[in-house]
Amino acid sequence: MTPELVVVCCAFFVFACGTLGVVYRKNPVAVLMSIELMINASILLLILGSRMHNQPEGQAAGLLVLVLGAAEVVVGLALALAVFRGRNRVDVDAPAEIAG
Repeated sequence: MTPELVVVCCAFFVFACGTLGVVYRKNPVAVLMSIELMINASILLLILGSRMHNQPEGQAAGLLVLVLGAAEVVVGLALALAVFRGRNRVDVDAPAEIAG
């Protein structure tokens, strides 16, 4: 088995775990962690492709996506905290009335 195939299989497994976490979890923190897993799997494939083609721009793009993913998690956690403070219950399916 080649090292590239190992990385692709690992990225597929991490992405599948993240997808299952998004589908089956109701806690917004767990959903955000699952989304972060999916982002990390895609970054892994992006870096593998840039390494295979000797393009350092892909690694720089991977770093940029990693930073943007961390910022997305911070904003999502702030929203979840605001919902929790207002209702004392955090559920992904419940906040349908956040319209204002």
